[in-house]
Amino acid sequence: MSIRLTPYAIMNGNSKEAIKYYQDVLGAELLVMQTYGELPGDGGTIPEAAKNIVAHAMLKIGESNFVISDAFPGEPYIQGNNITIIIGIDGIDQTKVIFEKLSSDGGQVVMPLMETFFTPAYGKVTDKFGVNFQIICEKK
Repeated sequence: MSIRLTPYAIMNGNSKEAIKYYQDVLGAELLVMQTYGELPGDGGTIPEAAKNIVAHAMLKIGESNFVISDAFPGEPYIQGNNITIIIGIDGIDQTKVIFEKLSSDGGQVVMPLMETFFTPAYGKVTDKFGVNFQIICEKK
């Protein structure tokens, strides 16, 4: 089994500025960036205010990845509570097991584990210690 932890920062509409900052300060390399308006699917469901803000950006800093996105309009943004940890797992069965373990015994499911356009299994959970995780199957 292979597990990878990646920090994920949610910004308040200033992801593009943050990306430039981390490129300058940390020598980050921008690997990919998509706005909400560029996501696949029905563009009619994306509010106009969200179309040009960052839905997903991945930076490479040294040997590590760092993911950044802007909070979707209408979703709460709380500075200091805007960091989550992505747990990338290479198999769907193990993804389900880890999701279930983190969400049990006092944990809370924020978004159920489900198939998305980018992975066969993705969900969000807050564990019993208040740590926010995004669980993703990295199966190709």
